[in-house]
Amino acid sequence: MMSPWILATLAAAAVQTVRFSLQRQLKGAGLSTGGATFSRFLFGFPLACLAAAVLIATQGKGGEIALPNARFWAFGIAGGIAQIAATFCTVALFSERSFAVGIAFTKTETVQVALFSTLVLGDRIPPLGYLAIVIGVAGVILLSRPPKRADGGKVTVFNRATLLGLIAGALFGASAIGYRGATLEVASTDPLIRAAVALACVTTFQTVAMALWLRWRDPGELTRVLGAWRSTALVGLTGVAGSFGWFTAFTLENAAYVRSLGQIELLFSFVVSTLIFRERSHPREVAGMAVLVVSIVMIVWISA
Repeated sequence: MMSPWILATLAAAAVQTVRFSLQRQLKGAGLSTGGATFSRFLFGFPLACLAAAVLIATQGKGGEIALPNARFWAFGIAGGIAQIAATFCTVALFSERSFAVGIAFTKTETVQVALFSTLVLGDRIPPLGYLAIVIGVAGVILLSRPPKRADGGKVTVFNRATLLGLIAGALFGASAIGYRGATLEVASTDPLIRAAVALACVTTFQTVAMALWLRWRDPGELTRVLGAWRSTALVGLTGVAGSFGWFTAFTLENAAYVRSLGQIELLFSFVVSTLIFRERSHPREVAGMAVLVVSIVMIVWISA
């Protein structure tokens, strides 16, 4: 039987692919990068809080749980800020490259997650696990090489899209470490409660922080996000559903393995890119995805 953390990760990756595609469409609907990012939290945090309350009331001992400690908030806030910044970079990246390749750039996080999970959280990864992660990075490198220009001009790998993707990947990696650290500080043996409490607290913080930021930097954007609630609400729903999957996986397994398996999102995004956005992929990109499949299979086999 497939491990619960694997099921949670696969579900999170699938839902996150849907959420990113919806956010890309929000950019086309007149929302700024900040507005498209904020929509991911605004309509999600009430659902996260409701889910946490229901789980505590129905499964928590006595219907209550100890208040999160300072270490929880340190991990949670750090992870929340890193995710906001990473989402900014990812949404901005969509205008630089195709959808599938844009998502691929963010997957450079896996090596950073493996190293920092060992240094910060004390998680241990066997040599074969590192090999699987390195193979995954090789697939990302294949995906990250831009196609040739139509006019025959030279195209360098190190361009604006590469920079945005690398920054987003590092920030997503930092958020993964923060979220795993936060879930481990929740005083409960139930992984669903630990995930729900951490998600509710972090998402509420992110909503408040983003609202204050937009109010300061782009006041009119708050009104535009609310005015597009039919589209933005769906982004929030898929966002909180995907996050719950990630948080649940983080409570059960090393963050490096979770994020490495999460690279299957690249395959999902490839399908979205081809079938929905009608974007054509370069043969090198297809080869990169094949290498990633090898890495993903190894991760599943190692952790089984």
